[in-house]
Amino acid sequence: MGDEPKNAGRLGPVARGFLIAAGSLCLGLGVLGIFLPVLPTTPFLLLTAVCYAHGSKRLHDWLMGTRLGAYISAWREKKAIPLRLKIWTLTLMATFITVSAVFFVEALWLRILLGVVLVAVGIHILSIPTAR
Repeated sequence: MGDEPKNAGRLGPVARGFLIAAGSLCLGLGVLGIFLPVLPTTPFLLLTAVCYAHGSKRLHDWLMGTRLGAYISAWREKKAIPLRLKIWTLTLMATFITVSAVFFVEALWLRILLGVVLVAVGIHILSIPTAR
């Protein structure tokens, strides 16, 4: 079967099915992480790539052929994030946290906490090397 990964002889269909399901769940969480500032995107996408690599060559090849695949490759090879992704991530994060703090949160302590999260995650993202 053309969909079997290299180690298909060692994994049974149940294990492969579990890896595909886990990879799909991680992919969904990773995509959600693009829009939700407190949910990390990169770790979930890396887990997706690992699960698909061991569970389905076809799904792994599909993932790596998407735009997300370029980000995964940049992280795997250089431990870096492309500048465009950094800007996009910081912009979305700042927008969603600001809108949440202004329109949906009334407690001052929670607004301050959201501001601290915004600054801390922003510093973390900026500290990661930029892929060229």
